[in-house]
Amino acid sequence: MNGSINPGEAYQRIAGNVSRVIHGKPEVIRTAVACLFAEGHLLIEDVPGLGKTRLARCIAKSISGAWGRIQFTPDLLPSDVTGVAVYNQATQTFPFHEGPIFANIVLADEINRGTPKTQAALLEVMEERTVTVDRETRPVPRPFMVLATQNPVEMDGTYRLPEAQLDRFLMRVAMGYPDARAEVQVLLDEAAGNGPEQLAPVLDLEQLRAVIAMVRRVHVAPAICEYAVELCRSTRDHQHISLGASPRGSVGLMRAARAFAATDGRDAVTPDDVKDVAVAVLEHRLILTPNAELSRVTARSVIEEALRATPVPPTTRSLV
Repeated sequence: MNGSINPGEAYQRIAGNVSRVIHGKPEVIRTAVACLFAEGHLLIEDVPGLGKTRLARCIAKSISGAWGRIQFTPDLLPSDVTGVAVYNQATQTFPFHEGPIFANIVLADEINRGTPKTQAALLEVMEERTVTVDRETRPVPRPFMVLATQNPVEMDGTYRLPEAQLDRFLMRVAMGYPDARAEVQVLLDEAAGNGPEQLAPVLDLEQLRAVIAMVRRVHVAPAICEYAVELCRSTRDHQHISLGASPRGSVGLMRAARAFAATDGRDAVTPDDVKDVAVAVLEHRLILTPNAELSRVTARSVIEEALRATPVPPTTRSLV
């Protein structure tokens, strides 16, 4: 597997591969692949049994790079994530044994079942792509992506992710229940033994690095940047929001919008790209006021209100 490839073709390869196992979820798959192309981190949230881990495994199996899996439990230690230096009596040294975080794709399964201390072990690596153990900083392989799954916070045995960690996820998606046709196909796959383990890589690391570089070159006009900033600023002033989207949210909107444009084979971002990614990028970054739930206001409804109220820049060649 070699040769140059454009983001649109790369998206079709990965999406086609993943959809062999994940049925009836084209928008979820597109969001996940766009997050990969933006070299961001993805949080997949929903109740058990809807295919969160399956989706993450399919994405990881579609790339030929190294991938690691961390099953978060209450007794998981930070060193189980990052690695640890162990004394070697023969050499009288402390060689470092890398943890599963040293991979291109890291599946953090049920991340909110780990304790806050263990969750915090991911803070540095998700932002800086480095791990510091015993005062020595080690880089992780690039490209690098954390694919995390979590159950709803109201479920027993879960720990709410802190705001600082949620903010490090570029996008969050919910799987949702499949329709009847897709669920029938799930049963047929189960009977036939079809699953993520049957998938073969469709993109190697060099091709993925090239695609990520192309996505970073997708053009963003000043008017589009102003539009994204106004969307984020409107969340900060909303009466039902105690903490609105930070400038990192604005940056995230542009990164995700670039990736969405690239998966569609375009070299410039349009307002529709920003709209398409707004909920996935911003929803998990907003904190509602105590009165919001009483008023049946959700973070999604606040974002949708901002999208309706914020003037959209005209889609003309002057934008690109």
